[in-house]
Amino acid sequence: MQQTTRVSSRRVLSSVATLLGNALCHCNVPRQSFTTYSLQELQKSRKHSVPGDLVTWGSLGFCRTSRFAAGFTPLQHKPLNSIIDLERTKDRPVEDLIAIWDDYHLGRGHIGTSMKAKLYHLLEQRAANCRYFVIPLWRGSGYTTMFAQVQMPHILFTGLEDYKARGTQAAPYFTVSYYTEFAEKDLVLIRGDVVFTSKISDSEAKWLLETMQSFYLNDNRYKLVERFNRETRDFEFKDVLKALDMPIL
Repeated sequence: MQQTTRVSSRRVLSSVATLLGNALCHCNVPRQSFTTYSLQELQKSRKHSVPGDLVTWGSLGFCRTSRFAAGFTPLQHKPLNSIIDLERTKDRPVEDLIAIWDDYHLGRGHIGTSMKAKLYHLLEQRAANCRYFVIPLWRGSGYTTMFAQVQMPHILFTGLEDYKARGTQAAPYFTVSYYTEFAEKDLVLIRGDVVFTSKISDSEAKWLLETMQSFYLNDNRYKLVERFNRETRDFEFKDVLKALDMPIL
């Protein structure tokens, strides 16, 4: 299990040698920040380790497993018509579709939720320009830093330390797919799969999804996403903690 760490004001992503820097290090520094050089190196490493089509990391439709495997082999994206009968549901009201979707995923070890199509389009628009972010996942007396990669209609989450250490071999802990087949009804269905149950629980995964979406859909929070992707020198991880009302220990 990735180490959960107590932190005070420190640098989350700090050097080229560690790709994203050491978010969980024990050295105290007065300001949590990136450098332009480290971001350039990170972008270079992303180019080689995370192809644009996410084939290396895979997409939705993984088998649940508690064993971390080096050299993760992705499965194909699970089409919506293999989950629900589109022909029988296409004329159903939105409320019924949401209920059907929620009921299908209840107790199946997956996360099923939905959002307004107009919000999805905003998320898609903003993610096209800002594909990466970091989310602290609170555990007990500290937090584990999760690295999120967005390429709609997918979001992938993995531990920052695993991504830093394994690069192209780092498998996602949790994957999300968005289905737009009912967008004309102002409805987008969302499905999440926890890939490694030893790394993240279903409740943590649901919180990550909701929190990640809030950073892209809330105007004030999105400024932090923009800063992370575009204005590296000004990004401070403690601002993310403050936005989530998490203590800076």
